[in-house]
Amino acid sequence: MLKLISYPLSFIVLILILLTLVVFHPIQWICLNVFGYQAHKKSVDYLNFILLRIVHLLGTTFSFENRESIPKGVPIIFVANHQSLYDIIAMIWFLRRFHPKFVSKKELGKGVPSVSFNLRHGGSVLIDRKDPKQAIPSIKKMADYIEKHKRSAVIFPEGTRSRDGKPKEFAQTGLKILCKNAPSAYIVPISINNSWKLVKYGSFPYGLGNRITFVVHEGFAVKDFEFKEIMEKTETAIVKGIKI
Repeated sequence: MLKLISYPLSFIVLILILLTLVVFHPIQWICLNVFGYQAHKKSVDYLNFILLRIVHLLGTTFSFENRESIPKGVPIIFVANHQSLYDIIAMIWFLRRFHPKFVSKKELGKGVPSVSFNLRHGGSVLIDRKDPKQAIPSIKKMADYIEKHKRSAVIFPEGTRSRDGKPKEFAQTGLKILCKNAPSAYIVPISINNSWKLVKYGSFPYGLGNRITFVVHEGFAVKDFEFKEIMEKTETAIVKGIKI
């Protein structure tokens, strides 16, 4: 029954999302090319704020727990499990003060209004998951960027979204490159819950009435641990915070 009810609501939400992406595409272009980075960032922040508000029409709520514990004034590497594209929308808005940049698949770098533009021009990196060697210099460039500007990188070490909320095996390479090339960074693990339920039927219709939570775990300095310990601490914290 809920799935049946979700069809008309999902149609309205999808149209509003597409309209918002189309409208903000030229706004982003103007902000970046006329006013510079800060204006472009603001346009991206408010784009994602509006997208969150649109998703509220589905009875979806978002909450970020323990945000105040995130270290300030240092580069941050946010490491999280991945359940849907709506993880990214929420993280851009709720973590906006940390200027989050994403490691994304190259397919998203074209064809999606606003999203593709921001990924190409906003400081994120696009990688070819079929060519791991190509990803190394791109991720290194991101690490250099956050180290220099004291901003943040977001990486989903599962590599792809979980369809049922259960975490997949964590890959090490991307995080290892970030840690090596941003030695003053702090790792901040984040556990994401229930985002997968928003797309449990596939891309359409949406799931209704979900409470999506982001649990921020205690951060720690990269320089204080060997990488093996970093990986273990990070994965343990994330998996422990996932509720199936």
